[in-house]
Amino acid sequence: MSTPVIHRVTHEIKRRRLEVLRVVDITPRMRRITLGGEQLAGFASLGSDDHIKLLFAQNAAEQAALESPTFSVKGEGPQPAMRDYTPRRIDLGSGELDIDFVLHGDGPASTWAEQAKPGQHLHIAGPRGSMIVPDIFDSYLLVGDETALPAIARRLEELPAGCKVLAVIEIADEHEQQALDSAADVEVIWVVRGRDDLLGAVRELQVPQGSLYAWVATETKLSRQVRRVLLDEHTLNDEFVKAVGYWRAEGSSEE
Repeated sequence: MSTPVIHRVTHEIKRRRLEVLRVVDITPRMRRITLGGEQLAGFASLGSDDHIKLLFAQNAAEQAALESPTFSVKGEGPQPAMRDYTPRRIDLGSGELDIDFVLHGDGPASTWAEQAKPGQHLHIAGPRGSMIVPDIFDSYLLVGDETALPAIARRLEELPAGCKVLAVIEIADEHEQQALDSAADVEVIWVVRGRDDLLGAVRELQVPQGSLYAWVATETKLSRQVRRVLLDEHTLNDEFVKAVGYWRAEGSSEE
């Protein structure tokens, strides 16, 4: 029998028109919107950090284009705004998909989420693929901010008993702390933005022993800095450190 390895699975990309079923505030700045409908059938998301595209029409022409059966994301004509989001929970048995939105008061996704009500509709597409990280590690290190919380929470729920997990999560204030369920042995360090320093907190970590998988998702520049700390100061194995930028600070560059 072969040993499980980290691998990627691709999916057929399909656009779906889903209905808003429920709207629930998890914290003052995090809103969970449950989507459903017949077109959710066949939806697949196998990785905890998968992302789907949410499509937001900004005017009547874009809305008409979205409703057309011939609409293509890469086609000609009006194109709606598109944003990447993590499928927080999928239950095909009950026909439900949860998406968690950070309410930051700006941008098409946050603006839509702030006014969303049951009965409205949202178009989604994807995911394009899933990165499968099998349970072959002794411990896990998860680092992120609010935008990464849905993926972190989903990963924690998927891990079995016996795993050790250290999560470092940056939030706006104490009110943004969430209850995170897991069968694993989990320690969470909440970092309050403006009062604490995420990079400094990572530097001071006592990294769990044994084989470790580290996952980092925050602002693009900060994710790169955290990755360097993990590799250079904590001497983690580069092969098992995944660091991605979930957003980019205004005025930041690639350097």
